[in-house]
Amino acid sequence: MTTLKDRLKLLRKELGMTQEKFAERLNIKRNTLANYEIGRNEPIDAVIALICREYNVNETWLRTGEGEMFRQLLPTDEVAVYVEDLLEYDGHGNAFYDMIIEMMKAYHGIDDKSKTVIRDYFGMIRESIKEKKED
Repeated sequence: MTTLKDRLKLLRKELGMTQEKFAERLNIKRNTLANYEIGRNEPIDAVIALICREYNVNETWLRTGEGEMFRQLLPTDEVAVYVEDLLEYDGHGNAFYDMIIEMMKAYHGIDDKSKTVIRDYFGMIRESIKEKKED
């Protein structure tokens, strides 16, 4: 059975990241991560939560080795992850991010006829922009 230190290293390798890059995204020092990976220290709960949030890791897997390495996302959650990455959202009040997520949630919840109307509307805008570029 693997240990937490083994799973941390396995996760980092699965993500194709160096210790430096992995630690940088968590805002911790590379040697702190190295100490976790060799088992000298164990990450506190806040660091485990941060790893899970930043890298979409299944916390049960990270702590115990049970289940899948990564959390399975619902379609709306997946969109949120993409938008967070695009806007480099840090979780602290970005009005543009909040607006996009609310728009996506609302769109996801409407009926097919309304979705068609919205897609047609954006299609007209796309064509208008395309025509202006050709002029």
